[in-house]
Amino acid sequence: MLAWLSQIVQVSWMNLKNVPQRLGPSLVIVVGIAGVVGVLTAILSMGAGFRATLGKAGYEDRAIVMRSGATSELSSGLSREQADVIGGAPGVRRGPDGKPIVAAELLVIADLPKASTGTLANAAVRGVQPGAFLLRPEVKIVQGRLFTFGTREVIVGKQAAAQFKGLKLGSRLAFRDADWTVVGIFEAGGSVNESELWADAAVVQSAYRRDGYQSVSVALENNAALTPFKDALTADPRLQVKVSTMKQYFASQSEAMSKLISILGYTVGLIMAIGAVFGALNTMYAAISTRSREIATLRAIGFGAMPVMISVLLEAIFLAFIGGAIGAALAYLIFNGYTAATLGANFSQVAFDFRVTPALMGQGMLLALAIGLIGGFMPAWRATRLPVATALRAE
Repeated sequence: MLAWLSQIVQVSWMNLKNVPQRLGPSLVIVVGIAGVVGVLTAILSMGAGFRATLGKAGYEDRAIVMRSGATSELSSGLSREQADVIGGAPGVRRGPDGKPIVAAELLVIADLPKASTGTLANAAVRGVQPGAFLLRPEVKIVQGRLFTFGTREVIVGKQAAAQFKGLKLGSRLAFRDADWTVVGIFEAGGSVNESELWADAAVVQSAYRRDGYQSVSVALENNAALTPFKDALTADPRLQVKVSTMKQYFASQSEAMSKLISILGYTVGLIMAIGAVFGALNTMYAAISTRSREIATLRAIGFGAMPVMISVLLEAIFLAFIGGAIGAALAYLIFNGYTAATLGANFSQVAFDFRVTPALMGQGMLLALAIGLIGGFMPAWRATRLPVATALRAE
């Protein structure tokens, strides 16, 4: 065993030292695998960023109530009377004033021009009550001020301000046959709320000719309070509602988009990986052909077939590792933190940042090593099957 290990180390070291002499063919493997890993990691980082953006709005101690059967806020509807019943249910946390922390809200759509193209796109406008700010303490005004309740004033999430034209402080927006004034820019801890415009719920109801709400969100006394809260609402004959934590709700909202991105990423990655495997096969076969005398000489002077095979395989894996590391590093440097926007479950623009996580980079590296292993196996096997006498006579 020690003799085998010694032979593997000697032959592998010799092979790696000679890599610069085979720089061109080696670069074929490195560049091909770097492309596979870079593209796969970049595409999957979209899904990771989208899930993270929605997940930052999800909390276990906050619940959202919608009409039974609704798949998102936009497809839900609750009356004023139902909202009052929900706010008085057991398990709802109370604020410093002793009143329940509850926010009955509308979510409507406004057509606004995109900053990048000027074409109209769906912007989410959330009509909120004062309780919305107690419910979401992460919402902070970073420019300007809070809108005055009862007026046509809006505050804008910082991602929405970047995605759409005309959302600067003091700008006037025209939608729903009325002018609205932007009086503030807010942050919300990187959550999906940063892609929204917020205004007084009563004013939004008037502008959109609505009488009720899309959802009612509440702060729970603790994580265990969800069960009595949910039981009280589902048992009330006046209500037909579905209750979930914010975390559960936003996880369900990100599921479809995440699956789509994952399928796209793995499909593209698989196609490119197949091409990289063939590239590695061709390169390693060519390398073996030019080194057939060298390999035969090693075997003639006492090196075993298996150490020679393993050394060739290690060379392919080493080149794959280099390519994978380059691809993962480029994906991180170019795409991590890159801001993009896509349609959310409510058909409005949701801005999010790509997230090139260590887990995604690890997946890319595993794929790179797999390509190197598969692409190097057959050439390595061929190196041990060629008769020594035949290889020594080769030109």
